[in-house]
Amino acid sequence: MLIPIADVPRWFTERKPMGTVAVSHGTATLSWEQLERGANARARAFMAKGVKPGDFVAIGLPNGNTFFETTFAVWKCGATPTSLSWRLPRGEAAAVLEILKPALVVGGEADWNAPNSLPADFVPEGLSEQPLDSPVARYWKAMTSGGSTGRPKVILDHQPAVVDTAAEPILGIPKGVSLLNPGPLYHNAPFIASHLALFAGGRVSGLVKFDAEETLRLIEANRVQWVNFVPTMMHRIWALPEAVRNGYDLSSLQVVFHMAAPMPPWLKEKWIEWLGPERIFELYGGTERQGATVISGVEWLAHKGSVGKIGDTSQLRIIGEDGNDVATGETGEIYFLPNDGAGSTYHYLGAEPKRRPDGWESLGDIGRLDAEGYLYLGDRLADMILRGGANIYPAEVEAAVTAHPEVRSCVVVGLPDPELGQRIHAILELVETADAARVVDGMAGLLADRLSRTKHPESYEIVSIGPRDDSGKVRRTLLRDERAAWLKQGRDFRIMTLRNRRDTAG
Repeated sequence: MLIPIADVPRWFTERKPMGTVAVSHGTATLSWEQLERGANARARAFMAKGVKPGDFVAIGLPNGNTFFETTFAVWKCGATPTSLSWRLPRGEAAAVLEILKPALVVGGEADWNAPNSLPADFVPEGLSEQPLDSPVARYWKAMTSGGSTGRPKVILDHQPAVVDTAAEPILGIPKGVSLLNPGPLYHNAPFIASHLALFAGGRVSGLVKFDAEETLRLIEANRVQWVNFVPTMMHRIWALPEAVRNGYDLSSLQVVFHMAAPMPPWLKEKWIEWLGPERIFELYGGTERQGATVISGVEWLAHKGSVGKIGDTSQLRIIGEDGNDVATGETGEIYFLPNDGAGSTYHYLGAEPKRRPDGWESLGDIGRLDAEGYLYLGDRLADMILRGGANIYPAEVEAAVTAHPEVRSCVVVGLPDPELGQRIHAILELVETADAARVVDGMAGLLADRLSRTKHPESYEIVSIGPRDDSGKVRRTLLRDERAAWLKQGRDFRIMTLRNRRDTAG
């Protein structure tokens, strides 16, 4: 049976025992009844602030129960939610809001200067908590992403805001699931997984900020069946003392997904040894949903390094530089085409897709297929840095760094990091009179209002010859590989390395 997403809390309120927990963060819980009543009151408050069917509402809230009251309130307005990091600096927030043009911003920083907003601690008072007749939003979510130009974009998901109560499990999320969300809800995968659990009448146990041991404690305490990690989180859990890691009962776990960043093979093997291959799964795909591959741990042991086979809702090709399909085992660019055709799953605000005339689209990755159709990823064609599961585009960081008056040019690359996958390294050419140490010391203050902390360079290098040629071009891969080799040799080419930031996974 198809019902509006807006009606999900009421649907389960009427079908579950009174007091059944829907969402919890720490000791704070929301029953299905509380979620329904709170979302109804918030929806009326949003409508009073001018939100209409078809509008966008930007949500800048940390992980917590209020986040879910807010998303369901947005759907009850017939509007589409866009989740943003509540800590976005003014410049980044302004760029997103300019593209999105939301009718309302809930939460976020005070300096976002949104024309119509409600504070993060807003509590609706004096408003009815009774059910609403909710129109259905055309797009159930609109998530943000960066771009190779350093400009943000918004990805509108073409699925309407309805849910099939009789649908088969998605990503192995069964009806009535106990699901743990350890990731920030402004990222696509945590947002989707958490809401799918609620659409299935399950319980979401959320972490306000990732903590390795707390994750294990919650799995035991709430008999968690399904969880999604980024590899950085799995690394931190594995780094716990063995007695701590094995001191919790994880027997309830049925599915452990990981996605969003490459997984070190050694770490995956450890998790497979620890929990068993039948419980470990990996997904590769984009927010755009043009296509995705999934692989189980059992399959991975037979196809080590693979990210799986294409699903049945789309097609996959590997295309070479000449524009033709490559032979099996050869490397090329990965292209997807949904069965319903190009543009059927999403469209962008603020960007254009990388789409061939025949409709096939690329996310900018390269890879190869084996004889059985399993996909293996290579380096990403786009220059993005994958830091702890987050995509960071060098152009955005470079634009902020070069705002310093003594920086002549800048190239940003990702260097290997054992925990985060990659860290951000900035290569600077300074004006002749600049003092390198002073420039680097002052960079954090300069970037504070321009970039999220996770996008600040963690090391700097000063070069006498500019890393770009006269036309502004740069051989980024060469620069990156050269420095990665220097690291292996133990050569210290950095003027400064910052060691106090290991916050991405939270």
